[in-house]
Amino acid sequence: MKIQVPKEVLATVITLENAGFEAHIVGGAVRDVFLQRPTHDWDFTTNAQPEEIQALFPESFYENSFGTVGVAREHIWEQLQSSHVEFAKSDNWVFEITTYRTEGVYRDSRRPEAVEWGKTVQEDLKRRDFTMNAIAFRVTDWKESSSLLENFATAPDEITVTVQVIDPFEGVKAIQEHRIVAVGDPTIRFEEDALRMLRGVRFAAQLQFSIDQMTLIALQKHADRIQNISFERIRDEFLQILVTDNVEDAMTILYTTGLLKHIIPELLETRGIDQRGHHEHDVWLHSLRACQLCPSNDPVVRLAALLHDIAKPETQKPLPHSDGEFSFYNHEVIGARTARDIARRLRLSKNDVQRIFILVRWHMFHYQPDMTDSAIRRFIRRIGHENIDDIMALREGDRLGSGSKRTSWRLEEMKERIDAELNQPMQIKDMAVDGEDVMRILDIPPGPRIGQVLRDLFEEVFEDPQKNDREQLLRRLEEMKERV
Repeated sequence: MKIQVPKEVLATVITLENAGFEAHIVGGAVRDVFLQRPTHDWDFTTNAQPEEIQALFPESFYENSFGTVGVAREHIWEQLQSSHVEFAKSDNWVFEITTYRTEGVYRDSRRPEAVEWGKTVQEDLKRRDFTMNAIAFRVTDWKESSSLLENFATAPDEITVTVQVIDPFEGVKAIQEHRIVAVGDPTIRFEEDALRMLRGVRFAAQLQFSIDQMTLIALQKHADRIQNISFERIRDEFLQILVTDNVEDAMTILYTTGLLKHIIPELLETRGIDQRGHHEHDVWLHSLRACQLCPSNDPVVRLAALLHDIAKPETQKPLPHSDGEFSFYNHEVIGARTARDIARRLRLSKNDVQRIFILVRWHMFHYQPDMTDSAIRRFIRRIGHENIDDIMALREGDRLGSGSKRTSWRLEEMKERIDAELNQPMQIKDMAVDGEDVMRILDIPPGPRIGQVLRDLFEEVFEDPQKNDREQLLRRLEEMKERV
């Protein structure tokens, strides 16, 4: 089989093979070849041990106990003494080269008690999670291809090589059939590492694959084992699911298998909560679709979209004298607190926890054409300049998840007015005077009064940005001094 590989990949293979070791391409790159997708995820497995790999790649790094050595693309260039090349940040790949492994007994559904080096690539592939990830490529014409890299800097970026496909578990067939199939006995795979269950759902969402029946049955049987996994690891997989185009299907699997009740049990309460009005779906389905259709690729914004109506079950009340209509008064206030708790449980950073809180708390914003410019500025200040695009994306997802159009004339007009106000002073530090001016003109020492004076001045500036003129503000300070 012939495939194209970046010249840095071929150089890595040649370096290992020329030293007498085996070198196999594994992981996402192999999968992407069969899916005919571009890839930058090039990983290798070899019978060379970590210290031997590092001897071949002096600028590599080895900071784990799993036999994985990292080699940056730029260091391959340096090693081959090629001219210095500036790489875009997105192109600065890191290749992972891992020693063949055979893992010992798992006791906690998280990690093996011991990691031992394996002897063959088949032994290494046997320990992997899913058959599509248990395929390897061995470059068979690396000697002949070596001549293409004699002048590395001028060699083609992509080089065609011949590879032997090593596929002991019919992973290629699974890829062709668009199925997620566990390697060997799925029960054993999930008992070894319970996170593999969530990885399976994530792969299904990303690749639009179905999960093999036996694998799905085992996943459902062992769903409770996800409790043995740290929320940091769960978070990383879960957030990747949220930025796919198949959130609805993935969340349905998480629900039916019982995984979701260990991750975000609060979402289960939204099932069957009718909304009526302009909504086509219950809160559960609306939330899934709002997340999936949210135009942002930021997983934190997607999570906010998923959780924006999380408090509707506890705030639902029938409207009097109505035909089955409901109110959800203050659901955004209570929901913001619940969303914040969930974000903390998922071990998000303090900044991302606060973003989730803000987006859920203020997602019910309204706009009327008669709003004053200062009201628009208050909205920007309340949301935060850095969160404006995010809350607009959440609103669009919310609308689409309700069965409405992506936007409306009101929303577009509000965006225009926000854009017009973004350069106006939003914080005290944006004023044309500062604390030094206050102390000098009022002849006062450092202390709380300086902050109060600045706040008073800022309120005037905020209501009328034209007053943010240094000479005018200095005159206001002089007036304050005369009144003292």
